[in-house]
Amino acid sequence: MLDPQRSNRLAGETSPYLLQHAHNPVDWYPWGPEALEEARRSDRPILLSIGYSACHWCHVMAHESFEDEATAEVMNRLFVNVKVDREERPDLDRIYQTVHQMLSRRGGGWPLTVCLNPHDLVPFFTGTYFPKEPRYDMPAFVSVLHQLAAFYAEHRGDLARNGQVLREALEAMGREDRGTMPPDAELLARAKQALRTNFDPVHGGFGGAPKFPHTGDLEFLLCSDGEGFEMLRTTLDGMARGGIYDHLGGGFARYSVDERWEIPHFEKMLYDNGPLLELYARMAAHTGDPAYAAAVAIGTAEWVIREMQSPEGGYYAALDADSEGGEGRFYVWDRREVQALLTADEYAVFSRRYGLDEPPNFESRWHLRIVRSLEAVAADSGKTGDEVAGLLESARACLRQARGLRVRPARDDKVIAAWNGLMIRGMTVAGRLLGREDFKDSADRAFGFLRRTMDVDGRLMSVYKDGRARFDAYLDDHAFLLDATLELLQTRWCTDDLAWAADLADRLLERFEDAEHGGFFFTSADHEALIQRPKPWMDESMPSGNGVAIRALIRLAGLIGDLRYADAAERGLRAARGAMARYPNAHGALMNAAREWLTPPPLIILRGEGEALEQWRARAREAAPEALVYAIPADAAGLPPALAARVPGPRGPLAYVCRGRVCAAPADSLATLNEILSAR
Repeated sequence: MLDPQRSNRLAGETSPYLLQHAHNPVDWYPWGPEALEEARRSDRPILLSIGYSACHWCHVMAHESFEDEATAEVMNRLFVNVKVDREERPDLDRIYQTVHQMLSRRGGGWPLTVCLNPHDLVPFFTGTYFPKEPRYDMPAFVSVLHQLAAFYAEHRGDLARNGQVLREALEAMGREDRGTMPPDAELLARAKQALRTNFDPVHGGFGGAPKFPHTGDLEFLLCSDGEGFEMLRTTLDGMARGGIYDHLGGGFARYSVDERWEIPHFEKMLYDNGPLLELYARMAAHTGDPAYAAAVAIGTAEWVIREMQSPEGGYYAALDADSEGGEGRFYVWDRREVQALLTADEYAVFSRRYGLDEPPNFESRWHLRIVRSLEAVAADSGKTGDEVAGLLESARACLRQARGLRVRPARDDKVIAAWNGLMIRGMTVAGRLLGREDFKDSADRAFGFLRRTMDVDGRLMSVYKDGRARFDAYLDDHAFLLDATLELLQTRWCTDDLAWAADLADRLLERFEDAEHGGFFFTSADHEALIQRPKPWMDESMPSGNGVAIRALIRLAGLIGDLRYADAAERGLRAARGAMARYPNAHGALMNAAREWLTPPPLIILRGEGEALEQWRARAREAAPEALVYAIPADAAGLPPALAARVPGPRGPLAYVCRGRVCAAPADSLATLNEILSAR
């Protein structure tokens, strides 16, 4: 059981997840030299447990086993026990999840339980959750521990041989077939066909339960033709209606346990909400449908600012699925409670809209999802649409206030650079498209915080918590922040931020690029030596760092005219082609990068000042919504040569429009700019 008077080595950590285990009777170590040296000295295997603070089954295993004195005694006697927060050490999680999938022939997850040979850190066993007592067709955790310790003691020769085989298999994964050409239009068509094959035409999304948003694929569909766009619309509509979206507080849960988007796994992760915010804002701008903006994009952004942005500016990582010892307890409702809180008129329309007049859908209670359209509710109730909308808004406000009095899910308040990059981009796009200055300001504050606190002596850090920036940044941190910076520059120009973006891109090439074969490793060249140096191509819970990096480098090369970045992007696309061809619908971010390589969006550089410059920017965006538009003040100093050569006009703004490597003559009037942009 937990003893607040007793602490283990995790008490000195900053990770909320590790601190959750700081008072376990288990003699936990954080990953590091002390743990590895102790395991080798004592010749005990390493029991590695990987999870994160918002993980429901991590909490279950902690309560059942890690807080249990008898289980802890076995763990402490037979193993050196190491606890890792996957969000601080995604390198370790990525490697050992890969090994788990190789050994078990099935997908991984959290908590991840791995037993390592202490002398080479190669696993000889992997699993996920284990119960304290035998159930779910699974053995008791203590029984597994005894078997692992016995195997380690009795099979040293097998460990060495199997470890070598596993190392060779991991190395072979890095020698995937490499294309001699970048991806082409035929490969993009294959990706769309693969998505179509796996598409759920009723509820949207891809595949069955559990169902994840897959934002890289959705972004790919955003720029597709009619059929692809309709797949996107069906998916966004389904998610907006479903319980994966929080209809009272805003924001999306990580995934749906069913195919209907109805019941989520209740944790809310920052990395989902940034890309989804952008998608809904772009859909609102594209369709002119206010439902996307008012009900979803604005609700999500306001939730982030209200609950997920620190006073210092950075965005927090996650909200837990659990509260008061139960999953989803903060979010679900008893029907009588709702009736007692609302007026009769409010309840009449609210119950029809959100399904309280139907059987309970979550453990004898109700989790809100949209069941009927506003028009149907109005027809049923005999009220006008405006009357129904007003009653629903007052009902939501009342229930939101009542819910706020409940015990809230725990918040993981560490700031992760990569996840902040995704949210900065999403908040920036939403602010620009929805005309919300507070969203732009939020993105600016987060970006300023990261530059100020997480870029230390020319080295980006991955995680910030309690005044400490820690852990050398990974590929995703560099790629997502580079991408976000370029998006910010489209909203407000800052030459110093452009210089920082170029410096970040230089670090990306210097420390992460596979100079021989192309593409980018997940860890830097001077990172801690592990049993594998992954080079991930596929999208996972987040878009592929390789895909985002390659697209950002394409954009940076076009903006400042430095072909080193374009050459690195082309090398990456060539290297990725084989993987993309084998699984075209698993590489959404790379497909987006490939499309940008094949068909670059218009690049519009505006030089001028004051209201005229803003007028030209608005016109450029209206005429070419897909364009990259940078409005650079006439007095901007320190510009790279390619931008400095694009001077303002003597009597007003000038517009420089390029498509790929073809540029039009400078436009000195809005009429001329209109002609250039319409000639597509």
